[in-house]
Amino acid sequence: MAVDLNKLNPKQLNDLINKAEQRKVELEKEKVVKLRERIQKLIKDEGFTFEEVFGTRGGRRGRRTTSKVAPKYRNPDDPAQTWSGRGKRPRWFNAALKAGKKEKDLLIK
Repeated sequence: MAVDLNKLNPKQLNDLINKAEQRKVELEKEKVVKLRERIQKLIKDEGFTFEEVFGTRGGRRGRRTTSKVAPKYRNPDDPAQTWSGRGKRPRWFNAALKAGKKEKDLLIK
């Protein structure tokens, strides 16, 4: 099917361009679908499931669950205030260091 581009007016040319771009997108989608089908067949033929090979689809892979860390330091003035030693130092910890205490003095024994 040969189209003589010289005989097309601007509107016909734009329509042809739009149809060609749409067809190009359709062909790319068809190619992806066929590739997915081939991959699924290969996985099935090997005796695995998609999830076993690629993991689950939801969320980031390898997400760690955060567990609470035991406190490592305690405020001598207020024993209810503790710090695990992770993250930003609490104000009471910095104040105790400025007052002359050492980190080992604030350790929970």
